[in-house]
Order: sequence, then structure tokens, then C-alpha cells
Amino acid sequence: MHEVSVNGNIGQIRIADEVLAIISGTAALEVSGVMSGSAPAHQGEMSARFVRRNFARGVKITPLEDGVKVDITIMVKFGHKIHQVSEEVQKRITTALETMVGMTVKEVNVNVAGLRFEKTPQRPPVRR
Repeated sequence: MHEVSVNGNIGQIRIADEVLAIISGTAALEVSGVMSGSAPAHQGEMSARFVRRNFARGVKITPLEDGVKVDITIMVKFGHKIHQVSEEVQKRITTALETMVGMTVKEVNVNVAGLRFEKTPQRPPVRR
């Protein structure tokens, strides 16, 4: 686990990268068209997905000298424009981290792992 430091007025503030990952994952899930995310392959869980109980899965935080870099892997709902969803994810994550933590976000890299189709409710068989 890394810690990201922010210089405050009277001292230094250290924030665990897990906290930044949770903020980023939460912001991404608020974007229309984002169904869920999945853990990057480098974490050894190629098919793992984050759900509302684990916002940080699929998010990697990299501390930089003058800010932070975020890598996030998401699944997009079929029918949405992937580039628009991805750009909105970038904006939401940047705004969330800058507002909540006061940290400069240098990069937000969005990796789209796939498309999700909404399940259509199945009707029960009609009895005759």
C-alpha cells in the first residue's frame, strides 16, 4: 500500500491509495453507462469485477511528484457511446479527487474491458 501526501497549511496529510481508489470507483459508477468495473489483468484477476460493495477493485492509483495518476477498468452498458462514457468517467474522477482530497490529478486512464447487456426479465410460462 502506498500513501499519497498532500501538503497542508500546518503539516502533511497522508491518504492511503485505497481511499483514492474508493473515491475514483464511486465516481465512475455514478456515470450513466458504466455497469461495473473489472480488475486489471496485472492484479491476477482477469475476470474479477467490482460491484457496489468493493468500489476500489479495478482502480490503480500511482502517486506522482506533483499529483496522482489513476488507471481504471470498467464495463460499459451496451448501447452507450464508449468514448463519451470514458470521457465522463475521466471528468468525474478528476472532479471527485480534486474536490474531496484537494489533490492534483495528472492522468485518468480508462480501460474498457467489455460491454454488458442488460438482462431482460423473463416472463413466467403461461399455464393453460
